[in-house]
Amino acid sequence: MKTAKSVRNSGDWRQQILKIVNLRPEEGERTFLMFACYTLTSIGLLWLEQCTIALFLEHFGAEGLPVIYVASALMGSGLGIIYSWLQNNFPLKQVFIVIALLMALPLVLFRVGLELGNGSGIIVMGVVFTLRLWMDAEEVLNDLNSQVAANQLFNIREIKRAYPIVSSGLLLGDVLSGFSLPVLLLLIGLKNVILAAAVMILLGGSVLLYLSNRYKQAFPDTPVRELDELQSNYASKRTGGTLRRYIIPLFAFFVLGELLFLLVEFQYLGELERVYPNTDEIAGFLGLFSGILGICELATQWFVSSRAVERLGVFVAAMFLPVSLSILGFFTILLDVTNLGGFDFDGAQILFVGVIVLKFFDELLRYTLIAGIEPFLFQPLPAEIRSDIQTQVQGIAEPLSTGLTGLGILSAVWICGKVFAYLPEESARVAQGGIFVGAIVLFSIVWATSALFLRQSYVSLLVQSAEHGRLGFGSVDLNAFKRAIIDSLDQETADEDKRSCIQLLERIDVANAGEILAPRLVKLSPDLQYLSMKVMLAAPKVEYLGHVQRLIECKPSLDVLASALRYIWLAQPELETHTLKPYLNERVDPMVRGTAAGLILRRGTADDRKEATATLEQMLTSNREKERVIGVQALQEADEQSDLSQFYIPMLLQDESARVRCALLEAIAAKRLTDYYPSLLKGLYYRSTRDAAKQSLVKLGDEAIALLSSVAEDIHKPDFIRQQAWSALAEIGSPTAITMLIQHLLTSWGTARRNLLRILLKIPGDHGIEMVLEQIGRSGVETLIEQELLLLDQVLAADLDLPADGITGREADLLRSSLKGMQADITDRCFLIMKLLYPFNAIQAAILNLDSDSEVSIALGLEILDNTVDLPQKQILLRVLERRPTRDRLNDLNDLMPYEPLEAGDRLRRLLELRHFLSDWTLACCFHLAREQRWAVSRESTLVGLRHPSSFVRESVLAYLKAASPRTCLELLPVLKNDPDPLVAAQVDRLKIELNYGT
Repeated sequence: MKTAKSVRNSGDWRQQILKIVNLRPEEGERTFLMFACYTLTSIGLLWLEQCTIALFLEHFGAEGLPVIYVASALMGSGLGIIYSWLQNNFPLKQVFIVIALLMALPLVLFRVGLELGNGSGIIVMGVVFTLRLWMDAEEVLNDLNSQVAANQLFNIREIKRAYPIVSSGLLLGDVLSGFSLPVLLLLIGLKNVILAAAVMILLGGSVLLYLSNRYKQAFPDTPVRELDELQSNYASKRTGGTLRRYIIPLFAFFVLGELLFLLVEFQYLGELERVYPNTDEIAGFLGLFSGILGICELATQWFVSSRAVERLGVFVAAMFLPVSLSILGFFTILLDVTNLGGFDFDGAQILFVGVIVLKFFDELLRYTLIAGIEPFLFQPLPAEIRSDIQTQVQGIAEPLSTGLTGLGILSAVWICGKVFAYLPEESARVAQGGIFVGAIVLFSIVWATSALFLRQSYVSLLVQSAEHGRLGFGSVDLNAFKRAIIDSLDQETADEDKRSCIQLLERIDVANAGEILAPRLVKLSPDLQYLSMKVMLAAPKVEYLGHVQRLIECKPSLDVLASALRYIWLAQPELETHTLKPYLNERVDPMVRGTAAGLILRRGTADDRKEATATLEQMLTSNREKERVIGVQALQEADEQSDLSQFYIPMLLQDESARVRCALLEAIAAKRLTDYYPSLLKGLYYRSTRDAAKQSLVKLGDEAIALLSSVAEDIHKPDFIRQQAWSALAEIGSPTAITMLIQHLLTSWGTARRNLLRILLKIPGDHGIEMVLEQIGRSGVETLIEQELLLLDQVLAADLDLPADGITGREADLLRSSLKGMQADITDRCFLIMKLLYPFNAIQAAILNLDSDSEVSIALGLEILDNTVDLPQKQILLRVLERRPTRDRLNDLNDLMPYEPLEAGDRLRRLLELRHFLSDWTLACCFHLAREQRWAVSRESTLVGLRHPSSFVRESVLAYLKAASPRTCLELLPVLKNDPDPLVAAQVDRLKIELNYGT
């Protein structure tokens, strides 16, 4: 007992840790192993970086860095091509091994090369130069390895939670490597630290290799292919004008960021070289600086970054670094020139301290705030082109900017050498440093400006993406979004565009919509005025009454006037009713008259309410449909126990006008008239009132869950009505409602499960998907697929044991045809389940290709799945989806359930034992075949079949009983007494006559 308790406590402790870092149980191990891999490799790379920089500065000085920048640009692009070639020609496991060895083994050769010539000479200089160049290559290879592995291990939803934890391994590596490097320098010396770095890189590669074997389903044994071309038939890659206007500043933002990084690094290392002539001193300073910086980065990443982005917005966070660099650089130059601080420092000391501060803030903000918002900048791009653009920006534009910056620095150093040739060397270097700090200030201002231009296109693209349903609002800058809406409403744009903006505003911030809409009411078209008033009525506020009053003075359309009157009344609880009484006159339009009557009923005096009641009674009994509709809408303001509600609602439920009945259903929901809730459910059965009934139930929120569940759980209700009930639950969208859907999903089969999956997948913002994963986890989703594959095994076994050459006849053909249909249904449900874990575009592209008759397209579909899916049953699923003979597909499923041949009659009885998982038509075909072949069926299966909700199943059971056992048929006929289906009832009556029932 003690051991069990300790295990349980240990599990609780782990659950708490995972909850703190926002991970789910099934993600914990993968994330920890990736974090360990990233940390170990980062420690090795950072040791290598500090030692390599020290050696490079000793032999070449900071002036040699621009040449490295130019060369590394070419090397970075080349390594990307090599890595892509390896992926396309070798399995990922082999690629990881090759890359780990390629990163570690050359370091041994570099260490040997440093001993040649006793640390001096052309050979050593060549080794140091190549080592500095290879250091950049190591970073490129490590980034590629880490990102590819993470993308394979985590799906698109998991990586949002897991990758911030994984990436913090670099920051932890900063701390550990920084404080351990001085110790290593004392113990083994600078050159031997390179060997220690190689060991750490190999350890990180070993963890990655273990990961690829531990989660082998995530790493296919076949080479990885680029999927963009495979999915081109499904996803369009056209870029509109707004998209192009966004991509240009996006490139500029990343290029300028890389340019600033290189300028700061060049000046920083140049100052270190000037101040610390000894190589070990440089390496020791770099280590301590890296360690202190790493602690600050970790604290900022874990406790500040996400909160700063959330409160300040994406673009304030994006501009924080360039603005900081420009301010710090400006004050460095100012203090250097004027010594305004009054300190006893010369210009060289001020420049050194200023550059160190610049480097500190550049790294601190670049690897926390900037690194955190970079993924968001690609979010507005359509999913089908996002990865392409990201590759072009970060894989091509950034390396090229590195090379161009290197050339620019070389040119600037040459020019400064000519201009300051008359100065002493120390003074010339200080003057050159001031020039470069000035360049940092200039380019920082340009970088911040590019962020402003990026923001303008960003928000426009966000609006377009949201209009097309491609974007949720959980991860965007809402302040920027609202500013884009203001710009659109103020410009001369089409009404449809403005309508979209108002609807988006209603979705993102309905409580404060009046702040934007109220000042613009008079300038909008009548349709937009009505829509704006409808949005503002959700949260009436006194401060906007002046704008609404000016709208009334402009004599708007009647529906706008009615909404404006309602707004004024609701925003001013102390408003006297005499201001509304003139609108009760019969000559006033029904829209305005009904609104005034409803408002008076809510807060008027007793006499005023009597007059308003009389007005409403006239409208409710009017011969004109419009007046009755408006009267019913105004009835929402009446007291639930009033005579109006008690007397007129039952009568209006029978009104000949569908519009009146729909308005009444909305009033029942708005007033929470519980006595009439059954009428809302009844409205689902009629096409004319279905939409109104469904929306009314949705407005009830959680109060309607029990009502809808009673319909959804009743298997005797039509499938379409049950689907409407499930759909309404999804539109309610509360955690309780979605939980109810998930419970139904776990216990349903066939058509019901398919409908539930489609409904959950369509819930906006992926809330349905997230709650499924939260409640049943990834393992639960994998279990759903396994269940479908087990059912497929039984269906294939039946198809094999009921061969066409052995079991003939129409009934046998119908059963085999229904089994084929079930196979297709199972495949469809598997794809729907996979959409809970993987990108829609990839799964849909696979579906379209697999549905083709072309062998090439089928192969492409399987290839997409092979590179997208990482299920434990992936290989089984892929083999089953190939169009191969039934026997081969059954053999593929042997790992799940071995195939045992059965006689035809036994196989049919086995199918009937699985009746809860069969489609209704397949079940009916089983009974028809049993009747034709004179096969015995168990009494239990027969009794269940007689109570089946589908009439054609009951009819097939009766036909079977009549042929197989007339006596039993006579005994069971009372079960179908008063059957609701007229065909079945007629069949029962006919059987009574044929079998002399009751005689």
